[in-house]
Amino acid sequence: MKKIKLGKSDLAVSNISLGCMRMGELSKSEAANVIHNAMELGIDFFDHADIYAAGRSEEIFADAIDMNPAIREKMYIQTKAGIRKGYFDFSKEHILTSVDASLKSLKTDYIDVFLLHRPDALAEPEEVAEAFAELKASGKVRHFGVSNHNPMQIELLKRYVEQDLITNQLQFSITHTGMIDAGILANTKQVNAVDRDGSILDYSRLNDMTIQAWSPFQYGTFEGVFIDHEKFPEVNAKLLEISEKYGVNKSTIAVAWILRHPAKIQTVVGTMNTERLTNIAKASNIMLTREEWYEIYRAAGNVLP
Repeated sequence: MKKIKLGKSDLAVSNISLGCMRMGELSKSEAANVIHNAMELGIDFFDHADIYAAGRSEEIFADAIDMNPAIREKMYIQTKAGIRKGYFDFSKEHILTSVDASLKSLKTDYIDVFLLHRPDALAEPEEVAEAFAELKASGKVRHFGVSNHNPMQIELLKRYVEQDLITNQLQFSITHTGMIDAGILANTKQVNAVDRDGSILDYSRLNDMTIQAWSPFQYGTFEGVFIDHEKFPEVNAKLLEISEKYGVNKSTIAVAWILRHPAKIQTVVGTMNTERLTNIAKASNIMLTREEWYEIYRAAGNVLP
């Protein structure tokens, strides 16, 4: 499993992360099997959030592996907060309370990376800065980042927050390519030339922020998986063709497509199926050619100038 450095931090982690959103649906033994399989594959980064199964995902994760210092030092844990029922909340009180709850659920003394989940329109960056400062000083959180934020939202936070924001978790897949479409179609009148993300990809590279790609197999926003879906015959045909060349499956190539980008994007994979994860993990060491990458991009219905 290849490693990447997260932002400006000293963290060298697997370029594929296990997303634990669905772990709350598993039994203790099932979760243990998933986690140990991931670690055997070289996946050492685990992504959580306080809202995943209403906190149950964090609890079952810790219980499944009988969390202890020996196991804890072999992994990196990331969690997020800010989404509440019907609204968003980046208040100092909520951030501190959420982190304490996650620490308790995860049975650990520290979080490696803490992210602000979806943007809070009522966020007061001074409050966020105070919360981050307390979490850093107490040792409860070692590194910080954001999720689903655009460049100006990040810049506003950076004006007050002293800690480096090392990651930004964003939806990105073969069928969700907005952050690259606008760049490819620059100076054209194509519909997808419209920049809806504030050049977040280029901004992230210029500011040493690692993009974490969530929902690498989804189209739309949780509308469904494009692999083997009848709505996407051309991209599935191309994925099959290229997967046969490399001796892997289509899901492997879908992740390899993300990892091929020079931004060194970390892919967050949420499968709780060990066989599927084992196949996907092979993407870490596949380097698609430039021609293959663009063939897949075009097969997904994207156009070039």
